[in-house]
Amino acid sequence: MSEMTSASSQGADFETMTTRHYGRIWLRVVLWIYALLVAVSVIGSGFKMAVGGSEAAAQLFSFANNAVMGLLAGTLATALVQSSSTVTSVIVGLVAGGLPVHMAIPMIMGANIGTTITNTIVSLGHIRCHKEFKQAFAASTVHDFFNWLAVLILLPLELFTGFLSKLSASVASMLVGGQNMSMKGLNFIDPLTSPAEDIVKGFVSVLPDNTLAGIAMIGIGIVLIFFSVVRLGKLLKKVMVGKAKDALHKSIGRGPISGILSGMTMTVMVQSSSTTTSLMVPMVANGLFTVRQMYPFTLGANIGTTITALLAATAITGPAALPALTIAMVHFFFNLCAVVVIYGIKRLREIPLYMADKLSDLAARNRMYAFAYLFIAFFILPGVLIFLTA
Repeated sequence: MSEMTSASSQGADFETMTTRHYGRIWLRVVLWIYALLVAVSVIGSGFKMAVGGSEAAAQLFSFANNAVMGLLAGTLATALVQSSSTVTSVIVGLVAGGLPVHMAIPMIMGANIGTTITNTIVSLGHIRCHKEFKQAFAASTVHDFFNWLAVLILLPLELFTGFLSKLSASVASMLVGGQNMSMKGLNFIDPLTSPAEDIVKGFVSVLPDNTLAGIAMIGIGIVLIFFSVVRLGKLLKKVMVGKAKDALHKSIGRGPISGILSGMTMTVMVQSSSTTTSLMVPMVANGLFTVRQMYPFTLGANIGTTITALLAATAITGPAALPALTIAMVHFFFNLCAVVVIYGIKRLREIPLYMADKLSDLAARNRMYAFAYLFIAFFILPGVLIFLTA
């Protein structure tokens, strides 16, 4: 009897130790996720500081006088700022200030493309391991190819028919009222990351000018992203077992609808598609999910990220309220239609997966392809085209 009691006591102690062990690991996961959130925020703030404030993002659009230029400007601006939330909010402000909606639509689409650069940077954190890097790079670029395909299909359709602007204007006209509908207080991520961001700003404030301080912040943010990704990958391998793994697979791996809803919900909560999809890249790299399973989650993140522009639009009243809300609704309907059309048609659905797989094969064999893709797709090509057509 005493032996049974002793064995039961030992079992209870072991279970308690195991619970505490996993509790500590989960705490470290939360801390590194927080570090990743801070890193993305620090990079965006560093860019603004380096170029002289948030007005610099608006200046990037000053020469976007046609659809192609608007698309490229939106892509380049978002790649530089590392936040589609920032850029789409700037675009809403520009429309409220008098920029025609039809000129802002390609910019919004370009912001969708530019935001995926964060995923690609995160995937480089796995560059030392061939298998992990191939999976991570495919997981990051499937988002790129989906957004490019969405633009190739929907931008010409919008230019010829104006269906996005007409639909958005109709919905916006029903929603706009006389009162201030501001919902900015719903953003709880910014208050969480601001203290850590302020510490980094204080650290770089010893530098002689804002440009150097901003560049230093960008560097710190990139280093922090790499450290966060590496540590998250190792920790997730330990915690994503048993019930935790089953719960995540039930929400994301159960099917495309569940995956889309999970991505949308998580992105609405953090108000950043870059953050949510970047958190999934290490999981794919470590084999917890496949690229195909992550794919619907990415699409949900695309829809969820539109909440930021909507929140920005609700803070605007008066005559500017209608066009501001219209462009925010364009962002929503563009992403929603892209999911319905591309994911709803099997042949179109497979194109981003196929392209991401082929590119990741090349990048895994020669890492220079990854760096070349990163700089050419997000910086060199848009920059050169803007320069040539300006």
